[in-house]
This record gives sequence, C-alpha cells and structure tokens, in this order.
Amino acid sequence: MRKNGLTNLAFQKFKKSFWGVISFWFILLVGFISVFAYVIAPDSSQYSNQMHLSIHSKSPGFSVQMLVIPSSLDSNQNLFNRLFFGNSHPPKEIPISSYSFDDKHIYYSEYASFGLKELEKSIKLSDNTNSSLPFVAERTFYFGTDKYGRDLLSRILVGARISFSIGFIAVLISLLIGLVLGSLAGYFGGKWDAIIMWVINVTWSIPTLLLVIAITLALGKGFWQVFIAVGLTMWVEVARIVRGQVMSVKQMQYVTAARALGYSNFRIITKHILPNILAPIIVICAANFAAAILIESGLSFLGIGAQPPMSSWGSMIKDHYNYIILGKPYLALIPGVCIMSLVMAFMLMGNNLRDALDVKD
Repeated sequence: MRKNGLTNLAFQKFKKSFWGVISFWFILLVGFISVFAYVIAPDSSQYSNQMHLSIHSKSPGFSVQMLVIPSSLDSNQNLFNRLFFGNSHPPKEIPISSYSFDDKHIYYSEYASFGLKELEKSIKLSDNTNSSLPFVAERTFYFGTDKYGRDLLSRILVGARISFSIGFIAVLISLLIGLVLGSLAGYFGGKWDAIIMWVINVTWSIPTLLLVIAITLALGKGFWQVFIAVGLTMWVEVARIVRGQVMSVKQMQYVTAARALGYSNFRIITKHILPNILAPIIVICAANFAAAILIESGLSFLGIGAQPPMSSWGSMIKDHYNYIILGKPYLALIPGVCIMSLVMAFMLMGNNLRDALDVKD
C-alpha cells in the first residue's frame, strides 16, 4: 500500500473519528459475543432455555442457591458442537432455600417467593457419585430472569447471534444480487437497463415489511427463512447505487482503454469498475446491516421471525412488553437497548466511513 494512497488516507481519516472507532470496536465485540455466546453465557444449555418458574421475573442482581444435578443421559456431543451450539444435556438446576446432605441423600427445600416454605424433598445419590461434589452453588442473575425464570443475561448473549448473523447474511445476499443486476443495468444499458429497472421499481414500490412477511410465509417460519427473506428485499438499494456508479465510471478513460485492449466485459466490470465504486457500496452495506437487524426484530415481535425456544432480541421484547406497565420494564428495555446500540453503531460507522472515503475533503 502506498503511504499516500487513497485507501491509506481514508483509513487515517477514519481513525481520527472518535465515534467511528468506538462503533467499530463495539461491532467487533458483539461479533465476538455472537460466535462464543455459549462460552460466555452462564446458562450454556441450547438456546439458554433452562427454566426455573419459581424465580420468574426477578430483578437484576437477584441471587439464589442452586441445586445442580448432573444429567444421567449419555451425550455424544463433541467439544466443538458444545462450544458453538450449547450443551444438549445440561445438568438439572433447582432453586432452593435450604439444604443438607449425608452419604446417601441430599435434602432440600425448593425456593418460594413471599416467604413461603416448601416441603423438604430428597434425592438419592448413586453409589458412584462423590458426595463431596459442589451440588449447591450460589447463582447470581445479573440481568434478572424472564417470565419463565430463564437467565436474561444468557438469553441476551445468545440472542446477539441472531441479530448479528441476520445482518451479515442479509447483506451478503443483497450484495450479490445488487452487484450483479446493478452492474448489468449500468454497463450494458438499453433493454438490460429497462428490464432491471422495471424489476427494481416494482420491488421498491412494495413496503419492505409487507414483502418480507409475504416471503417468510411462502418459505415458512424459521431461522434461515427469515435470513433469506430479509436479504431478498434489501438488494434494491444496492442495485440502484451500483447502477448509477457504473454508468458514471464506464465513461472514464481507463475503461475506454481497457475496451481498446480487447478485455472482456466481465474483466472490465470486475477488475476496473467495481474496485473504483467500493466506497458507496461499503456505506450502503453498513446501513443495510442496521436495517436488517431492525426488520428481524420486527418480524420476531410479530411472531414470524426466529421461533421459540430460539433466543432473539425481538422475541424477548414481544414476550415482555406488557411487563413495562407491571413494574418490571427492564425485561423489555434491556433487549431494546441492545437493538438500539447495535443499530446505532452500524449507522455511526457507516456515516464516518462515508466521510472518510470522500476524497473531496
């Protein structure tokens, strides 16, 4: 890279932007969390779906003694699968208020709110079980618990994977379709331009959320269906920008020289035109990333996004929005703030990238 090259100058300019750099590192942090969510989350079960109804809707910082009973089921789950997809056979957890044990049994009373006392129960230890194992541990729920008694912090961490991955996959799909159609329309013009612009205008005239709902219903409810549906509705903006940029750049002298040298149209588009219009494409991708997160959250709120027991920030708001008037607004506000923070980070980074890539300044 040349020391005074445009790419290096843009990079140096971007580094001077405080909010741009903060947003960039925040996005990297969320990306790291989304990949290693089950390593970080206190509840490492699949989808962080361990329910404790006796401690539902508890405030942030709530602590309780938890009786942990190892699972008796044989699990052939390998380490890679457990780290990235959660423990398929997690130990059973029981919130308790008191306990005692001897060589053969563990005696405990389950946790009950409002000072109520539960009857004492017992569990027989198997002969090969070490009675000195730490069956009882203090568990703190830093974000509290949801209406099913699940750890809200764990659900937030695992839910980050949905929001981050849908943005990545939707942008990838929209980028592939938008680059191909926009390049064809801008470079060849004529009938190609007329047909593609007709498709773009028809797609543009349909409300985005309505189109996503229609595609989702056609493909069915599910994880991947939502990703595809969102990606298929976001290519229009990319195609319009690429078309305009290609129409402008194809008149440049270096493109004319490439044609004179006998280069193929494919080589001219991929090697000479697209590398010179990356700046606006990068900016629109950042904006589409934020838009995809908002669309997925809206779909999950409507019940046609990620399906239970899968954790999603949008579905968490749907499950708990009525708790706002019941004195426990944090159940809906915490995932809402997470969505707002991630969307704002992408918008700030996109705006600062636009300024950094503007060679006129």
